[in-house]
Amino acid sequence: MVSERLKRIILQALQLEDFDMQDETTASMVPGWDSLSHVRVIIAIEESYGIRFKTLEVIRLKNVGELQRMIAAKSG
Repeated sequence: MVSERLKRIILQALQLEDFDMQDETTASMVPGWDSLSHVRVIIAIEESYGIRFKTLEVIRLKNVGELQRMIAAKSG
């Protein structure tokens, strides 16, 4: 399940008011989440959680649920 914290970070990075995000939500489903804004989203997540992603980890992500699980794993 996508946490409210992660949802809030993503929405803020994309300058959106609201969007119903589920585990299976992909970037292409979210308005304004393109390859350029993807960088802003990842940086915002890294700063908020105090973690760092490797490039290959980011490339392999398929949906928001996988992103949430990776954050949990890196956050300890």
